Amino acid sequence: MTQFTKVILFTDSDGYARFREESLALDQGSPQSALSALMPSGGYQLRASPVGFRSTFHCTTDPQWVFILAGQMEIGLQDGSSRIFKPGQHFYSADLLPTGQEFDARRHGHWSRQLGPEPLQTLFVRG
Repeated sequence: MTQFTKVILFTDSDGYARFREESLALDQGSPQSALSALMPSGGYQLRASPVGFRSTFHCTTDPQWVFILAGQMEIGLQDGSSRIFKPGQHFYSADLLPTGQEFDARRHGHWSRQLGPEPLQTLFVRG
């Protein structure tokens, strides 16, 4: 059985954003075209971010897939770690603000920025 690695940005039980990976089975289709089960989606958005873009810490408001179409995107976490995503790479952004909490930029969420000489183009697919 073929697998697809889903990189997930999530809010852990302590309120901090972290990355984890999980495998999704590609157990449908054929050996030449392995498919996952059909997943629901709630629309999509395209985004263009200029060279030099950097956000402040924030939480994801709605879980969504993020696909890098052009340029490079870095995602930074509160613990000082970060990951860089290049064209053709993806992650599932689900680091929601914990229920009943007020946003604290010293604890919650992640930041993102454009890296390199090429503007960043991303596709967001609501999940």
